[in-house]
Amino acid sequence: MLVFIVKRLLWMLPFLVAISFLSFVLIQLPPGDYVTTYIATLAASNEVVDQNTAADLRNRFGLDQPMVVQYWKWISNIALRGDFGLSFEWQQPVGDLIWERMALTLLLTLSALVLTWGIALPVGVFSAVKKYSIADYVVTGLSFLGLAIPSFLLALVLMYVAAVHFGQNVGGLFSEQYLTAPWSIDKVIDLLQHLWIPVVILAVSGTASLIRVMRANMLDELHKPYVTTARAKGLSEFTLLVKYPLRLALNPFISTIAWLLPNLVSGSIIVAIVLSLPTAGPLLLQSLMSQDMYLAGAFILLIC
Repeated sequence: MLVFIVKRLLWMLPFLVAISFLSFVLIQLPPGDYVTTYIATLAASNEVVDQNTAADLRNRFGLDQPMVVQYWKWISNIALRGDFGLSFEWQQPVGDLIWERMALTLLLTLSALVLTWGIALPVGVFSAVKKYSIADYVVTGLSFLGLAIPSFLLALVLMYVAAVHFGQNVGGLFSEQYLTAPWSIDKVIDLLQHLWIPVVILAVSGTASLIRVMRANMLDELHKPYVTTARAKGLSEFTLLVKYPLRLALNPFISTIAWLLPNLVSGSIIVAIVLSLPTAGPLLLQSLMSQDMYLAGAFILLIC
């Protein structure tokens, strides 16, 4: 088992190199570069940048070099010094911009994952045991409803409910007085008070799909001979479910993390924009729109 884990970890290295190169190439595929976007932004405010200034900017940012040279400088600095480069738009080290946002993104994603599993597991088992009952039909209907509701629409509804009926300050993950305050117990409590809305929004779709997965897995196991044998030996229904079919049904349920986690991360971008969350999503989108390649490349590499 240890050898298998080591092999899998070693295989991560070439895949990370491939992902970093592909992400770097994809960012540069649109026509133009950061300087082009910057000049267009200035032109919108009636400011004119001549060709010499544009050339100086490209030389300053290293954008006049071949793409392979740019990539090599970027990836070698990451591998040797952990330096993700300088953000063109923010004029700050990329590492200073992304780490806190990535930490909040990870907290949001893992919280949504825990809530998703905490609801989907017992509800999926209950739905399978009560197959074709009224409760099963209700759970099935709610599951399809959860899959159908767009996350941004649910975000707007929950923002309205929280603001109007609970008087809560919605938008962002912190109250105004804690935005720039150092970390403390009060700031953590304030974070938890704001965290429930995006966590619920992200968990709805994943919970709905996992309930269907868990129900199907349990139904496959409940009618197998070993369940009939265990029931004939006099085991209570709860002990039988937990000891035998549930353990086997969990294998494909747990493997769904392979697609659930990426869905949570990608889905959180839309939710983060609607709720004005200081997570990776909005900054990643802005860096892609401005073609800030070092910032966008670092985000994509870390998310992958």
